[in-house]
Amino acid sequence: MQMKWTAVALAALTLVACGKKEEAAAPAAAPAPTAAAPAAAPPGETLIVKIGHVAPTSGAIAHLGKDNEFGAKMAIEDLNAKGVKIGDKTAKFELLAEDDAADPKQGTAVAQKLVDSKVNGVVGHLNSGTTIPASKLYSDAGIPQVSPSATNPKYTRQGFKTTFRVVADDTQLGGTLGKYAVETLKGKNIAVIDDRTAYGQGVAEEFEKAAKAAGATIVGHEFTTDKSTDFNAILTKLKGAKPDVLFFGGMDAVGGPMLKQVKQLGMNVKFMGGDGLCTGELAKLAGDAIGEDMVVCAEAGGVDGDFKAPLDAWKAKFKEKNGVDVQIYAPYVYDAVQVLAAAMVKAGSSDPEKYLPEVGKVDYKGLTGPITFDEKGDIKNGALTLYTYKGGARTQIAVVR
Repeated sequence: MQMKWTAVALAALTLVACGKKEEAAAPAAAPAPTAAAPAAAPPGETLIVKIGHVAPTSGAIAHLGKDNEFGAKMAIEDLNAKGVKIGDKTAKFELLAEDDAADPKQGTAVAQKLVDSKVNGVVGHLNSGTTIPASKLYSDAGIPQVSPSATNPKYTRQGFKTTFRVVADDTQLGGTLGKYAVETLKGKNIAVIDDRTAYGQGVAEEFEKAAKAAGATIVGHEFTTDKSTDFNAILTKLKGAKPDVLFFGGMDAVGGPMLKQVKQLGMNVKFMGGDGLCTGELAKLAGDAIGEDMVVCAEAGGVDGDFKAPLDAWKAKFKEKNGVDVQIYAPYVYDAVQVLAAAMVKAGSSDPEKYLPEVGKVDYKGLTGPITFDEKGDIKNGALTLYTYKGGARTQIAVVR
């Protein structure tokens, strides 16, 4: 698919759903949940609307999970401040936040907890490896689920009517990076490492396919885990193949230490990765190993045009309120919560069975751009943003659609 680069692409070389990531292969399906529809409030009473949110707020990528949770909290606060009406009742939104530690087993456990709590909708999970197994529980219970960051294509290709995502998937993300590696970075010999999680393996495979199609030679594909800290053996093996580009499918918590060892081994490569790598925290984790324009990564989302100024203003508000900068996906979490609320308003009901059809038909102008879904639940015309790092700061190259 031919891509059109924005004017930002000419300015500098720079590089999220989610969504990222993650986790080993999904565990066996948990027992099918049962959940009665939330009881409607009598006329004139406040309608309590429970929104579940799940992300890893403990563990190596807790900084990303907390970022997402802050976005959810801000959305809930703004909805309550507006006094949203659903039918003839004023809604009071409540956030039920859970920690899945980026672990598939814990992810299904907290998903069942939210089902048992009779939540009206779910935003999450952050990682593909937790999102995918949890989605079966939400589907069986008929609860709409919007992921703000999980990018593995399988999530929306299971035939579930309850799954939606507000970011581009790995087909777009890895494909864009693979083509960019060859056509813009002039990579000829490319090495690949992935962490064997649903996210890392998925984005690496899509990258490799696109790089090959563009004419590159894959000189090696090695594997690590999402908890590894020593990469000398696989890096030394790949160094012997003399790659000019090294792609890592995984998260910043692993990518940062890996960059340090790339430098220690004297590897002269462009280091590439997806949205799990592409965070503000990466520069801190990599230290002085992150050379100028050395890293190119992509976020599965992005704004330009009329949406940029409002999003920048929201990010400033986020920092003032939470004391930290947006890491990556908090704005997409905010929009995901708002999408569920907009569908409830349109349906005149917070009953999942009644408002679910409206989620699929939503046409919402969000912080992150216009949001509409295709028949699978994927965002239409999803954007990608390419970044690099200059002076230890993430710097945008271009927005691609």
